[in-house]
Amino acid sequence: MKAFVFPGQGAQFTGMGKDLYDNNPKAKELFDKANEILGFEITKIMFEGTAEELKQTKVTQPAVFLHSVISAICLGDQFDAEMTAGHSLGEFSALVAAGALSFEDGLKLVSKRAMAMQKACEAAPSTMAAIIGLSDDVIEKACTEVSSEGNIVVPANYNCPGQLVISGNIDAVNAACEKMKEAGAKRALVLPVGGAFHSPLMQPAKDELQAAIEATEFQNPRIPVYQNVDAKAHTDAAEIKQNLIAQLTAPVKWTYEVKQMMNDGATDFVECGPGKALQGMILKIAKGIEGITISGIN
Repeated sequence: MKAFVFPGQGAQFTGMGKDLYDNNPKAKELFDKANEILGFEITKIMFEGTAEELKQTKVTQPAVFLHSVISAICLGDQFDAEMTAGHSLGEFSALVAAGALSFEDGLKLVSKRAMAMQKACEAAPSTMAAIIGLSDDVIEKACTEVSSEGNIVVPANYNCPGQLVISGNIDAVNAACEKMKEAGAKRALVLPVGGAFHSPLMQPAKDELQAAIEATEFQNPRIPVYQNVDAKAHTDAAEIKQNLIAQLTAPVKWTYEVKQMMNDGATDFVECGPGKALQGMILKIAKGIEGITISGIN
Protein backbone atom coordinates (compact mmCIF):
# COMPACT_ATOMS: atom_id res chain seq x y z
CA MET A 1 0.00 0.00 0.00
CA LYS A 2 1.15 3.51 -0.78
CA ALA A 3 1.23 6.27 1.83
CA PHE A 4 1.76 9.94 0.99
CA VAL A 5 3.24 12.01 3.82
CA PHE A 6 3.53 15.79 4.10
CA PRO A 7 6.23 17.84 5.89
CA GLY A 8 5.80 20.57 8.47
CA GLN A 9 7.34 23.91 9.33
CA GLY A 10 11.09 24.11 8.75
CA ALA A 11 11.07 22.44 5.32
CA GLN A 12 10.87 25.77 3.45
CA PHE A 13 13.57 27.00 1.05
CA THR A 14 13.97 29.96 -1.32
CA GLY A 15 12.66 29.11 -4.78
CA MET A 16 10.16 26.55 -3.51
CA GLY A 17 7.31 26.00 -5.98
CA LYS A 18 8.74 28.16 -8.78
CA ASP A 19 9.17 25.27 -11.24
CA LEU A 20 5.56 24.28 -10.64
CA TYR A 21 4.37 27.85 -11.15
CA ASP A 22 6.36 28.31 -14.38
CA ASN A 23 5.56 24.96 -15.96
CA ASN A 24 2.09 23.91 -14.83
CA PRO A 25 -1.02 26.02 -15.59
CA LYS A 26 -3.00 24.41 -12.76
CA ALA A 27 -0.23 25.21 -10.28
CA LYS A 28 -0.09 28.82 -11.48
CA GLU A 29 -3.85 29.14 -11.04
CA LEU A 30 -3.67 27.81 -7.46
CA PHE A 31 -0.68 29.94 -6.47
CA ASP A 32 -2.40 33.06 -7.85
CA LYS A 33 -5.57 32.13 -5.93
CA ALA A 34 -3.45 31.77 -2.77
CA ASN A 35 -2.11 35.31 -3.19
CA GLU A 36 -5.72 36.56 -3.31
CA ILE A 37 -6.81 34.57 -0.27
CA LEU A 38 -3.83 35.64 1.85
CA GLY A 39 -3.93 39.27 0.75
CA PHE A 40 -0.23 39.44 -0.10
CA GLU A 41 2.13 37.96 -2.73
CA ILE A 42 3.37 34.90 -0.94
CA THR A 43 4.65 33.60 -4.28
CA LYS A 44 7.16 36.47 -4.51
CA ILE A 45 8.59 35.55 -1.10
CA MET A 46 8.57 31.82 -1.88
CA PHE A 47 10.30 32.24 -5.23
CA GLU A 48 12.66 35.15 -4.50
CA GLY A 49 12.66 35.89 -0.77
CA THR A 50 15.54 35.45 1.64
CA ALA A 51 15.66 32.70 4.25
CA GLU A 52 14.86 35.35 6.85
CA GLU A 53 11.75 36.49 4.94
CA LEU A 54 10.61 32.88 4.59
CA LYS A 55 10.88 32.47 8.37
CA GLN A 56 8.06 34.97 8.97
CA THR A 57 5.26 33.05 10.64
CA LYS A 58 2.60 34.37 8.25
CA VAL A 59 4.75 33.08 5.36
CA THR A 60 6.35 29.84 6.56
CA GLN A 61 3.31 27.72 7.28
CA PRO A 62 1.23 28.75 4.22
CA ALA A 63 4.33 28.38 2.01
CA VAL A 64 5.02 24.80 3.06
CA PHE A 65 1.32 23.98 2.81
CA LEU A 66 1.06 25.46 -0.70
CA HIS A 67 4.14 23.70 -2.03
CA SER A 68 2.95 20.37 -0.61
CA VAL A 69 -0.70 20.53 -1.65
CA ILE A 70 -0.11 21.97 -5.12
CA SER A 71 2.55 19.30 -5.75
CA ALA A 72 -0.02 16.63 -4.86
CA ILE A 73 -2.79 18.20 -6.97
CA CYS A 74 -0.51 18.48 -10.00
CA LEU A 75 0.26 14.77 -9.83
CA GLY A 76 -3.30 14.13 -11.04
CA ASP A 77 -3.86 10.39 -11.45
CA GLN A 78 -0.32 9.75 -10.21
CA PHE A 79 -1.51 10.74 -6.75
CA ASP A 80 -2.38 7.14 -5.95
CA ALA A 81 -2.24 7.28 -2.16
CA GLU A 82 -4.13 4.66 -0.17
CA MET A 83 -3.47 6.47 3.11
CA THR A 84 -1.95 9.79 4.09
CA ALA A 85 -0.44 11.67 7.04
CA GLY A 86 1.38 14.90 7.80
CA HIS A 87 3.85 16.07 10.44
CA SER A 88 2.29 18.89 12.51
CA LEU A 89 1.43 21.59 9.92
CA GLY A 90 1.64 18.84 7.29
CA GLU A 91 -1.55 17.29 8.66
CA PHE A 92 -3.50 20.11 6.98
CA SER A 93 -1.83 19.24 3.66
CA ALA A 94 -2.70 15.58 4.20
CA LEU A 95 -6.35 16.45 4.84
CA VAL A 96 -6.62 18.50 1.65
CA ALA A 97 -4.91 15.76 -0.38
CA ALA A 98 -7.33 13.18 1.05
CA GLY A 99 -10.40 15.29 0.24
CA ALA A 100 -11.40 16.16 3.82
CA LEU A 101 -10.77 19.88 3.27
CA SER A 102 -10.94 22.14 0.22
CA PHE A 103 -7.77 23.88 -0.96
CA GLU A 104 -9.22 27.28 -0.06
CA ASP A 105 -10.41 26.28 3.42
CA GLY A 106 -7.14 24.47 4.15
CA LEU A 107 -5.12 27.57 3.27
CA LYS A 108 -7.35 29.84 5.37
CA LEU A 109 -7.00 27.55 8.40
CA VAL A 110 -3.23 27.29 7.99
CA SER A 111 -2.95 31.08 7.80
CA LYS A 112 -5.14 31.42 10.90
CA ARG A 113 -3.04 28.79 12.68
CA ALA A 114 0.19 30.61 11.89
CA MET A 115 -1.09 33.94 13.20
CA ALA A 116 -2.58 32.39 16.35
CA MET A 117 0.66 30.54 17.11
CA GLN A 118 2.68 33.72 16.64
CA LYS A 119 0.50 35.54 19.16
CA ALA A 120 0.87 32.70 21.66
CA CYS A 121 4.65 32.76 21.21
CA GLU A 122 4.76 36.49 21.95
CA ALA A 123 2.61 36.07 25.06
CA ALA A 124 4.94 33.53 26.72
CA PRO A 125 8.72 33.42 26.05
CA SER A 126 9.36 29.80 25.21
CA THR A 127 11.36 27.47 23.00
CA MET A 128 12.02 23.88 21.87
CA ALA A 129 15.04 21.57 21.91
CA ALA A 130 16.00 18.42 20.03
CA ILE A 131 17.19 15.51 22.18
CA ILE A 132 19.28 12.93 20.33
CA GLY A 133 20.29 9.51 21.58
CA LEU A 134 17.97 8.88 24.54
CA SER A 135 14.94 6.63 24.86
CA ASP A 136 11.51 8.23 25.01
CA ASP A 137 10.85 7.13 28.58
CA VAL A 138 14.06 8.73 29.89
CA ILE A 139 13.13 12.03 28.21
CA GLU A 140 9.56 11.88 29.48
CA LYS A 141 10.79 11.29 33.05
CA ALA A 142 13.27 14.18 32.85
CA CYS A 143 10.58 16.56 31.61
CA THR A 144 8.31 15.59 34.51
CA GLU A 145 11.10 16.08 37.04
CA VAL A 146 12.06 19.52 35.71
CA SER A 147 8.56 20.92 35.26
CA SER A 148 6.87 23.01 37.94
CA GLU A 149 3.82 25.25 38.04
CA GLY A 150 4.36 28.09 35.59
CA ASN A 151 7.62 26.61 34.25
CA ILE A 152 6.89 23.56 32.15
CA VAL A 153 8.62 21.38 29.57
CA VAL A 154 6.96 18.48 27.74
CA PRO A 155 7.72 16.02 24.91
CA ALA A 156 6.49 17.69 21.70
CA ASN A 157 7.61 15.71 18.64
CA TYR A 158 8.25 11.96 18.71
CA ASN A 159 10.13 12.10 15.40
CA CYS A 160 11.89 8.74 15.23
CA PRO A 161 13.76 6.36 17.55
CA GLY A 162 16.49 8.35 19.29
CA GLN A 163 15.12 11.75 18.28
CA LEU A 164 12.53 13.57 20.36
CA VAL A 165 11.86 17.31 20.52
CA ILE A 166 10.85 18.90 23.83
CA SER A 167 8.92 22.14 24.25
CA GLY A 168 8.20 24.65 27.02
CA ASN A 169 9.30 27.69 28.97
CA ILE A 170 12.90 28.73 28.24
CA ASP A 171 14.26 28.03 31.75
CA ALA A 172 12.56 24.64 31.91
CA VAL A 173 13.83 23.61 28.46
CA ASN A 174 17.39 24.65 29.38
CA ALA A 175 17.21 22.73 32.67
CA ALA A 176 15.84 19.67 30.87
CA CYS A 177 18.67 19.83 28.32
CA GLU A 178 21.25 19.76 31.13
CA LYS A 179 19.50 16.78 32.70
CA MET A 180 19.42 14.99 29.31
CA LYS A 181 23.16 15.54 28.83
CA GLU A 182 23.81 14.08 32.29
CA ALA A 183 21.65 11.08 31.30
CA GLY A 184 23.87 10.45 28.26
CA ALA A 185 22.16 12.28 25.39
CA LYS A 186 24.38 12.59 22.31
CA ARG A 187 22.97 16.06 21.77
CA ALA A 188 20.52 18.35 23.55
CA LEU A 189 20.19 21.30 21.21
CA VAL A 190 17.92 24.31 21.73
CA LEU A 191 16.24 25.06 18.39
CA PRO A 192 15.96 28.49 16.72
CA VAL A 193 12.18 28.69 17.05
CA GLY A 194 10.00 31.41 18.49
CA GLY A 195 7.84 29.37 20.80
CA ALA A 196 6.81 26.16 22.51
CA PHE A 197 4.80 24.41 19.79
CA HIS A 198 2.78 21.33 20.76
CA SER A 199 2.79 22.23 24.46
CA PRO A 200 0.20 23.66 26.90
CA LEU A 201 1.68 27.11 26.18
CA MET A 202 -0.15 26.99 22.84
CA GLN A 203 -3.55 26.97 24.59
CA PRO A 204 -4.43 30.54 23.46
CA ALA A 205 -3.70 29.55 19.86
CA LYS A 206 -5.74 26.37 20.27
CA ASP A 207 -8.74 28.37 21.50
CA GLU A 208 -8.49 30.73 18.55
CA LEU A 209 -8.02 27.97 15.98
CA GLN A 210 -10.83 25.88 17.47
CA ALA A 211 -13.41 28.50 16.55
CA ALA A 212 -12.09 28.62 12.96
CA ILE A 213 -12.01 24.83 12.59
CA GLU A 214 -15.52 24.43 14.00
CA ALA A 215 -16.80 27.03 11.51
CA THR A 216 -15.18 25.22 8.55
CA GLU A 217 -16.85 22.45 6.57
CA PHE A 218 -14.97 19.14 6.59
CA GLN A 219 -15.85 16.07 4.52
CA ASN A 220 -15.15 12.42 5.24
CA PRO A 221 -11.82 11.82 3.42
CA ARG A 222 -11.58 9.50 0.42
CA ILE A 223 -8.75 7.59 2.11
CA PRO A 224 -7.71 7.19 5.77
CA VAL A 225 -5.79 10.09 7.32
CA TYR A 226 -3.47 9.19 10.18
CA GLN A 227 -3.43 11.97 12.78
CA ASN A 228 -0.69 13.21 15.09
CA VAL A 229 -2.58 13.19 18.39
CA ASP A 230 -3.32 9.45 18.54
CA ALA A 231 -1.30 7.97 15.62
CA LYS A 232 -4.47 6.28 14.32
CA ALA A 233 -6.34 6.25 11.01
CA HIS A 234 -9.43 8.44 10.75
CA THR A 235 -12.18 8.69 8.14
CA ASP A 236 -14.87 10.52 10.13
CA ALA A 237 -14.97 14.29 9.58
CA ALA A 238 -16.13 15.06 13.14
CA GLU A 239 -13.31 13.03 14.69
CA ILE A 240 -10.78 14.63 12.36
CA LYS A 241 -11.89 18.11 13.44
CA GLN A 242 -11.50 17.32 17.14
CA ASN A 243 -8.06 15.78 16.62
CA LEU A 244 -6.94 18.79 14.60
CA ILE A 245 -8.03 21.12 17.40
CA ALA A 246 -6.20 19.03 20.00
CA GLN A 247 -3.03 18.93 17.90
CA LEU A 248 -1.69 22.38 18.87
CA THR A 249 -1.18 21.50 22.54
CA ALA A 250 -0.55 17.75 22.13
CA PRO A 251 2.66 15.97 21.07
CA VAL A 252 3.18 14.86 17.47
CA LYS A 253 3.37 11.06 17.69
CA TRP A 254 5.11 10.65 14.33
CA THR A 255 7.12 7.53 15.24
CA TYR A 256 3.97 5.71 16.31
CA GLU A 257 1.99 7.08 13.37
CA VAL A 258 4.42 5.65 10.82
CA LYS A 259 4.57 2.34 12.69
CA GLN A 260 0.76 2.15 12.65
CA MET A 261 0.71 2.87 8.92
CA MET A 262 3.16 0.01 8.36
CA ASN A 263 1.08 -2.27 10.60
CA ASP A 264 -1.92 -1.38 8.44
CA GLY A 265 -0.09 -2.36 5.24
CA ALA A 266 1.95 0.66 4.10
CA THR A 267 5.01 -0.46 2.15
CA ASP A 268 5.68 2.59 -0.05
CA PHE A 269 6.10 6.02 1.56
CA VAL A 270 6.19 9.14 -0.63
CA GLU A 271 7.08 12.51 0.90
CA CYS A 272 5.21 15.22 -0.98
CA GLY A 273 6.50 18.75 -0.44
CA PRO A 274 9.72 20.62 0.28
CA GLY A 275 12.75 18.87 1.76
CA LYS A 276 13.53 15.30 2.79
CA ALA A 277 13.12 15.45 6.59
CA LEU A 278 10.31 12.88 6.75
CA GLN A 279 12.18 10.46 4.50
CA GLY A 280 15.07 10.48 6.97
CA MET A 281 12.74 9.89 9.93
CA ILE A 282 10.88 7.06 8.21
CA LEU A 283 14.17 5.34 7.31
CA LYS A 284 15.01 5.22 11.02
CA ILE A 285 11.52 4.13 12.05
CA ALA A 286 11.49 1.34 9.43
CA LYS A 287 15.08 0.23 10.12
CA GLY A 288 15.40 -3.53 9.83
CA ILE A 289 12.00 -3.95 8.16
CA GLU A 290 12.29 -5.36 4.64
CA GLY A 291 10.11 -4.35 1.71
CA ILE A 292 9.65 -0.68 2.69
CA THR A 293 10.38 1.89 -0.03
CA ILE A 294 10.82 5.60 0.73
CA SER A 295 10.91 8.38 -1.87
CA GLY A 296 10.04 12.04 -2.33
CA ILE A 297 8.34 14.52 -4.65
CA ASN A 298 9.93 17.93 -4.13
